[in-house]
Formats: sequence, C-alpha cells, structure tokens
Amino acid sequence: MRHFRTTFAALLASAALAGAAAAECEITLRSSDTHPAGYPTVATVEHMGALVKERSAGRICIEVFPSAQLGEERDTIEQTKFGVIDMNRVSMGPFNNIIEETKVVSLPFIFRDTGHMHRVMDGPIGDEILAAFEPHGFIGLAYFDGGSRSFYNRERPIRTIDDVAGLKIRTMQSDVFVDMMAALGANATPMPFGEVYSALQTGVIDGAENNWPSFESSGHYEVAGYYTLNQHLIVPEVLVMSKVTWDKLTPEDQALVRQAARDSIPVNRELWAAREAESEAKVRAAGVEIVEDIDKTPFIEAMAPVYQKHANTPVLQSLVERIQATE
Repeated sequence: MRHFRTTFAALLASAALAGAAAAECEITLRSSDTHPAGYPTVATVEHMGALVKERSAGRICIEVFPSAQLGEERDTIEQTKFGVIDMNRVSMGPFNNIIEETKVVSLPFIFRDTGHMHRVMDGPIGDEILAAFEPHGFIGLAYFDGGSRSFYNRERPIRTIDDVAGLKIRTMQSDVFVDMMAALGANATPMPFGEVYSALQTGVIDGAENNWPSFESSGHYEVAGYYTLNQHLIVPEVLVMSKVTWDKLTPEDQALVRQAARDSIPVNRELWAAREAESEAKVRAAGVEIVEDIDKTPFIEAMAPVYQKHANTPVLQSLVERIQATE
C-alpha cells in the first residue's frame, strides 16, 4: 500500500477543487459523514474523491457532506442501503444490529492496541468482515481509524468500576454497547451523537464515551470535566457504498473506486494521528481532569457476559479467537 506524505492543507485544497468541479463529472457520488468539515474521516474521503477524479479522467466525482447534513448515522445507513446516499462513512456500532460480524470488532477490549487493530483489519479477517456487508445492501470499501474510545462525564473521575456504577452514559445505538454499560453497572442511554452536548449540559445524561478528537471537536469537554483513559473500545470506522449505486458502475469503475478507497487508508492514519495529538493537547490545556492511572483488568474481566451474549455462534466465536491470536 502506497504511503502518502501529504499535508492537511493540501488535502483540503484538493478536495475543494474536486467539489467545485463536481458538476463537470459524468457520475457524482454523494458521501455522508456525521463529523465536521476538516475531521480526519471527512478529509480522507475528500482525498479519495481527488484520486477517483484523477484516475477516471474527470468522469467520476465524490461530493462529501459533513456535519450530518444528510442525517445522523442511523438514518443515513437506511438511505445508503436504498441508494438515496451513494457512500457513507459510519462508525461500526450502528451496523451491529444489522451485520453480526461487525459485533466482534465492536466488543470491548477485543484489540490490545491500535497496531493490533490495524494488523487484523488490514488482513484476511478485515476482508471477511467487509464481504459480510454485501448481502445487506452495502459494499464495504475500507476501514478508517476511529481512535480508542474512553469514558468522560460531568460528575466524578472514573478510576474503578464502582465509579461507573449508576451513571447515565450515552452510547451509540448498539446492543453491544448497551450491554457493555450494563456489565459495568452504568445506565446506558442510546442517542444520536448530535444530541450529546445538550444532554450533558442539561443533565439528561452524566457522561458518554468517545475518542480524543470527537470529545474535543464536539465541544463535549466544555460540559464534561473528567476524561478517563480506559480505552475500552478501539473500533474502526467503515466506508461503505450503496449496492444499488455500486451495481450501476462498470466493473472497471468498481475496481477504480475500491482501489482509491484502499489507497486513502495511509492518509487517514496520518491525519488521525496528527488530529488525535492536537485534540488531546487542547483538552488538557482546557483543564479537563485526565485519569490515566487506571487498572483495566477488572473492566476486562467484567466483559465476560458481553462476549458470551454477542459472540454466540461458531462463526463469531471463531472471529474472536482469530483476532485474539493475531500477533
């Protein structure tokens, strides 16, 4: 896989040019993202669009709609399935109740660290999970980094499981995440990402869980003063295309789009690492209390019933074992 040494500004500039010229293309693919303009996943798909336009000699463009302009993730998944939206960058969690294989990579502590996640998803296991999207009306194109997710809240620092107990914690709309919270004694509160700030501000919820850039870019750090680096989830993001749209492309154009998605992965990882460091520095400078001295072992042990419930078929159990066995 070719490594791109590209500056963030250059990516945005190329994406702006691609967007301005979209009307000149024979095919314009509309791509959704819940994150704001400039976010690593948004910039990555914009970079992919520049590759597609160049390699198709200007015939195919990708127009990215950030900031949930086309809807929150749960809504855009349905629109993508039916071809209303052509492409969609989505967190893996909302797919858990649709595609059972995605539940495995959403299990708490399934990955030891980000490097382990990359080795798994870049290999045959990752390809196998991407292939599982097609029977459900989606074409899995690529995985992007989503960082490690940790708890944050407005009530108290979380150092032990007892500190989580009783807190109302927002989760994505996924049974895996709801059950994870229950195993820790928290009250899971599924809601769209866009509603979390006001819910924290008004006390509808006590906390949530997410990565550094999402915690910072959403402004959640302004209303939740405690962030605990327990890193319970390292869930890759996924870029999918509607099978309705995919089937309208020629085999040659399908191959072109798929390769451009794969070639954008190194760019995503470079952008993500830079953004993660920037967001962490901003949150620390704002005076948020960061809890780093945490023993993860009790949290990991508490996840046994979650694994038993959700890795409950031979196929899923095999995936768990193969992931854990990956060096």
